[in-house]
Amino acid sequence: MKKTFMGVKLRKLRAERGMSQIALAHALGLSPSYLNQLEQNQRPLTVSVLLKINRALGVDIQEFSEDEESRLMAGLKQALADAAEPVALPELQEVAAQMPALGRAVLALHRRHLEAMERIEMLSLRLGDGRSDAATPVAMPFEVVRDFFFAHKNYFDVLDRSAESLAAEADAHGGRLTDWLVQRLGRHGIRVDWTDSAQQAKRSFSPQRKTLQLAPELDASQQAFQLGTQLALLEQADTIDRLIDVPQLSGDAASRKLARIGLANYFAGALLLPYEPFRSAAESLRYDIELLEQRFGVGFETVCHRLSTLQRLDAPGVPFFFVRVDRAGNISKRQSATHFHFSRTGGTCPLWNVYEAFAQPDRILAQLSSMPDGRRYLWVARSISRGQGGYESPRRTFSIGMGCKVCERERCPQRAFPYVGRALDIDENQSRLTPYGFAPPHSQARTR
Repeated sequence: MKKTFMGVKLRKLRAERGMSQIALAHALGLSPSYLNQLEQNQRPLTVSVLLKINRALGVDIQEFSEDEESRLMAGLKQALADAAEPVALPELQEVAAQMPALGRAVLALHRRHLEAMERIEMLSLRLGDGRSDAATPVAMPFEVVRDFFFAHKNYFDVLDRSAESLAAEADAHGGRLTDWLVQRLGRHGIRVDWTDSAQQAKRSFSPQRKTLQLAPELDASQQAFQLGTQLALLEQADTIDRLIDVPQLSGDAASRKLARIGLANYFAGALLLPYEPFRSAAESLRYDIELLEQRFGVGFETVCHRLSTLQRLDAPGVPFFFVRVDRAGNISKRQSATHFHFSRTGGTCPLWNVYEAFAQPDRILAQLSSMPDGRRYLWVARSISRGQGGYESPRRTFSIGMGCKVCERERCPQRAFPYVGRALDIDENQSRLTPYGFAPPHSQARTR
């Protein structure tokens, strides 16, 4: 079994608390000599000591997690891949384990470098095809928000518990969840109706008229999800604002807006599939996704998404990684309750079973894979299709388990990334059929 040495982190923790070595040893119920050995990496950090740190100082033991160390090491390996002098894996491990602040600083510098290269790429596009009125490129907001969710292991306790409580209230009332949510929104003076899907929106809310319009082709679970999202933006607004009030999202209006919508969607998903009933059902059904679909009346993707959020400290589920990819390899969704790290550049492995799923529609494929760091994963993949219906309406096909950046087609149902030549148009009152909206071509709008 691998031994964990965290001397630098312990010394940093003690310095932050302004405690002497003797004072910290006394608080933890350890001898000063033993604590000194821990700080000098002469003794490994044990689970019992971690629990004492948690109880005595209220420190989240996740700060000492090897999962976080693994993720940081993977990021460093990627950031330093083109370094003039190769950096050996043991050196990266040492930085990730003993000097995480330095490692994060290196990653921050690497991100700024990538942003600068993105600006250069955009400038080249503008000079090459005459788009002199294109918006100044900024950091990719959706990647910032992905990192925000990743840092929380895709679990937000305060929202999850609020949604679970509201779901219990709706269940006690009886009847369909959609009907109850319509009544609940009515308390806020909001009227709900179903409109023509020609507006290219699943959900459209007018604050002035206090009218919420839903596309008529949505099924019952999709209707409930959109209603729950709108309810979250109203009743959980203060909680969501507190959650996004972090340095990671500061100074970037687009990232905050996307995070706000993401958290509202999280609440809606937790409302449809309340934590404890869903976790209990998942365990009793041995995590059979299709049986969970039938039990809760939702789709395959919705079940997979919810399985990736079951990380309540006192009742965790199996840690899942959820990803949605199209035929071109664009990853349009990824959520993780694990330490699995995706590369930001380059493609993914063509042997990955999510691609094979397109050739075998409606069939669930399983794959056992081993990563370079020795970790092993069980991947489960299946393709899904959706569309508005009608002969001329294209269907969107994904597999559940960068060419899109320079394409101008605004209403492409397969779009995974926003077009770099235009500013994002983010509106929490609109839930579009395509994931990203764009400001008008000649708009001077900025996302900062």
